[in-house]
Amino acid sequence: MSNAPVLQSFIGGRWIGQHAAQQLRSALNGRPVAHTHEERLDFAEALQHGRTQGQQALLAQDFQQRAQCLKALALYLMEHKERLYEISRHSGATRADSWIDIEGGASTLFAYAGLGRRELPSGNLIHEGPALPLGKAGHFAGTHILVPRGGLAVHINAFNFPIWGMLEKFAPSFLAAMPCIIKPATATSYVTEAAVRLMQESGLLPAGSLQLIIGSTGDLLDQLQGQDVVTFTGSADTAARLRVTPNLIQRSIPFNAEADSLNCAILAPDVTPEDEEFDLFVREVAREMTAKAGQKCTAIRRAIVPARHLDAVAERLSARLAKLVVGDPALEGVKMGALASHAQQSDVAERVQALLMSSDLVYGARDGFEPRGEGAQDGAFFAPTLLRSRDPHAPGGAHDIEAFGPVSTLMGYDGLDEALVLAARGQGSLVATLVTRDPQTAARMVPSMAALHGRLHILDREAAAESTGHGSPLPMLKHGGPGRAGGGEELGGLRGVKHYLQRAAVQGSPTMLMGVTGEYIRGAAVQDSEVHPFRRHFEDLRIGDSLLTHRRTVTEADLVNFGCLSGDHFYMHFDELAARQSQFGKRIAHGYFVLSAAAGLFVSPGVGPVLANYGLDTLRFVHPVGIGDTIQARLTCKRKIDQGKLSPLGEPQGVVAWDVEVTNQDQVLVASYDILTLVAKNA
Repeated sequence: MSNAPVLQSFIGGRWIGQHAAQQLRSALNGRPVAHTHEERLDFAEALQHGRTQGQQALLAQDFQQRAQCLKALALYLMEHKERLYEISRHSGATRADSWIDIEGGASTLFAYAGLGRRELPSGNLIHEGPALPLGKAGHFAGTHILVPRGGLAVHINAFNFPIWGMLEKFAPSFLAAMPCIIKPATATSYVTEAAVRLMQESGLLPAGSLQLIIGSTGDLLDQLQGQDVVTFTGSADTAARLRVTPNLIQRSIPFNAEADSLNCAILAPDVTPEDEEFDLFVREVAREMTAKAGQKCTAIRRAIVPARHLDAVAERLSARLAKLVVGDPALEGVKMGALASHAQQSDVAERVQALLMSSDLVYGARDGFEPRGEGAQDGAFFAPTLLRSRDPHAPGGAHDIEAFGPVSTLMGYDGLDEALVLAARGQGSLVATLVTRDPQTAARMVPSMAALHGRLHILDREAAAESTGHGSPLPMLKHGGPGRAGGGEELGGLRGVKHYLQRAAVQGSPTMLMGVTGEYIRGAAVQDSEVHPFRRHFEDLRIGDSLLTHRRTVTEADLVNFGCLSGDHFYMHFDELAARQSQFGKRIAHGYFVLSAAAGLFVSPGVGPVLANYGLDTLRFVHPVGIGDTIQARLTCKRKIDQGKLSPLGEPQGVVAWDVEVTNQDQVLVASYDILTLVAKNA
């Protein structure tokens, strides 16, 4: 460890850094683990490299191809994960902590890869429909599209999750074709650098799509342009300072902040010490105090408890913390490691002293704290610390001071309204947990809490078996919160990708909109052909290829036969008197009969390129169909997505969505929907 390496930045397609600058020490024993580099970086070069080579390389692929790249990258990181686990331990992380960071980061790549394959089109434009008619005759319409912004993303990350924190931002921005410049927190930048080296070694990343800065960002933010984006994770104070960078304000550059917040957990008054939910609450608070040594932006800082149960909660939490083994994660039985740095250790100690001005110590270093491991006395360990507020309504204290470590404060309340007031005193947080047995309690509290919390976790015995927990942001759900939590949001499935795209409204004729979006728009010109569209292979199909079917008259026998086949004998189909008194004034056909009859009109029954129908979207029964009505269908190729997949028999195939309009003898639309099919490619 005496010959600690010099970390390198990766900009302009090369690694930079030979001379040692700031020493970074192991959180476990204080020995040098790495140095930042002394060389100054040319941020203009980094920006130019991203804007030119990075942008061009990403746009040479489409959403589907970038999704495939994310999956391959996740597999590569998982294959080499032990290299990351080895270095991650010096940040004080246990194996379980590092699992969140390393495999949780890879899982985010997998999640966005799957999302891209399922939800995004081929190409680099998303049609955010439906198109809306803007004229009476149907010749003028409007819709929205999403396109790559043409800029790059600067991601400034916190020290606590040096890999997941990078990948949860990188995945959606990469999918959106936005090159990234990653700036990790210096204290644990050696972990991020190791991950970026692996990502570059994989050979999977397009040139210029990912760059890394070790050390200061210098004047980087001053050189950004209006198409760029800045994201930040860290303290609320730093977020507030960066947000007002003059260049960001002048150019209206989006700034997304996810800041540390004073998250809370509320034990509802319907839960007693004899209930399973009581122990679930205690376990959740203890887990959030000790996972990652409490260094989570989502950790529970305020445990809000019915006043009559404060002593019982304090007793059970203290007993649980007393069993915790703290020390070098390499030792058997250790469940909590060190804080990430000695500077962090000092900061947490200072803030605990500030909290003790308004709180009493329930459990802490006085209770036999002795971290295990060689050199532990020189490590950045901190005792799990449980406090109890003397007056939860007094200014200051746990509503205003965050000790970013294994620290939480108990506070009592005497009714749901008071609990809600205390929760709101955090001035906006990332997440709150409500532990209750009563759905009515949840129904009362959650809407009120939602105004000031980005995510709400309701915990009871039913959810407990599968719950991912209070402190676990998930790729498909929004991560962020209002007020003190930064006011931004990350992840959230497709929402996360759309943050890095530019939305524009487009107006024109349906035919022009179809040309722009690559998707059939109702009213656009179609291509009728003697060749049935279902007889065309994927490559041969054109958007707008269409079939107008023959007609079919609905009969009494159709209703009777369909009712007997389906078992659907609803009165509107069979009771003449009741149907006459209804809003329709007559018996009407089953909606699903209309759907089935339409399929009979447009399906080409012989073996052909259409391999499977796997679903319907946007189904609407628009107008009733009665006995004696005559229906006709128009089938039109609406959208094509090339996912690069093979059928189980090894046949190359793509996804085709077909627009279906069913009309009656008066050309009135009676049913409308999209059919999703798998269509074979040419051999």
